[in-house]
Amino acid sequence: MKKLIILFIAITILSCGTTKKNTVEPETNLSTKYATTITDTDLKEILYTLASDEFQGRRTGEEGQKIAAKYIVDFYKNNGINAPIGYESYLQPIPKDFFRGESKNDSENVVAFIEGTEKPEEILVISAHYDHLGIKGEKIYNGADDDASGTSAVLEIAQAFQQAKNDGNGSKRSILFLNLTGEEEGLYGSKFYTSNPIYPLANTVVNLNIDMIGRIDEAHESKPNYVYLIGSDKLSSELHALSEATNLAYSQLDLDYTYNDEKDPNRFYYRSDHYNFAKNNIPVIFYFNGVHADYHKATDTADKIDYELLAKRAQLIFYTAWEIANRETKLVVDK
Repeated sequence: MKKLIILFIAITILSCGTTKKNTVEPETNLSTKYATTITDTDLKEILYTLASDEFQGRRTGEEGQKIAAKYIVDFYKNNGINAPIGYESYLQPIPKDFFRGESKNDSENVVAFIEGTEKPEEILVISAHYDHLGIKGEKIYNGADDDASGTSAVLEIAQAFQQAKNDGNGSKRSILFLNLTGEEEGLYGSKFYTSNPIYPLANTVVNLNIDMIGRIDEAHESKPNYVYLIGSDKLSSELHALSEATNLAYSQLDLDYTYNDEKDPNRFYYRSDHYNFAKNNIPVIFYFNGVHADYHKATDTADKIDYELLAKRAQLIFYTAWEIANRETKLVVDK
């Protein structure tokens, strides 16, 4: 009974910021139907593959990154998720000169697209970087949390939205799934995309960016049901309210805003790919589990991921994207 009351209150809150927003009973809620297709088992299968030695640490421009790009493309193809309309492939090539010496070779963002049913010109971007640190000496830096966790989430979220579309329940707005390269070298993949957008930035409603959501940091060892949110209130008060209400209705994670504080010395708001969208006045949320002892070490391996928690965080991102994609009005940028 308590959960149903919370759901009713939260869905009512979500309705306040929109017009003609459907309020549905929890047991018939479409978003729950598709969110539950994002499972710990499926995430684990994807993540173990991306963070395996075969992918050689996925360093930008090197063989392992190319193998990872092919794997991501094949996932989209196998699940019937198309490349962007009018785009010849799932790859957005980035010339090596763009990396200013940080990569010896050309590299690629991987992009996939689900067209909206009513407002197709308005775009949500859901992103994660799939590159990591490669091989140093004899050690492979597999980057299980950083950021195979985020990449796995993006793929599962894309699959859930595509299933909804296949069932005749496609989202009103379009969704671009953006798998970024060059993050570890200096956010180059997102910088290239925002400098050369496939769809106009003026039509981009939001960027939900996922970078490290598979682990538990030291501050939350006793209360692991959490995720850090960064940036949700920086540009749009509506986005922050929607995010809070969605979590209350569905996931009920503890939303930690410690790193959202402008005075926080870590300055994480400026350190992942969402920032290149925020610089262009696009509302963002950065989902993050915080750093841990294996951050940027060869010990960041797939066996240390909490897959149930990863699934719960990925589902929260799906729910949030679903609400943004299906509301009547575009998020207001008022800050």
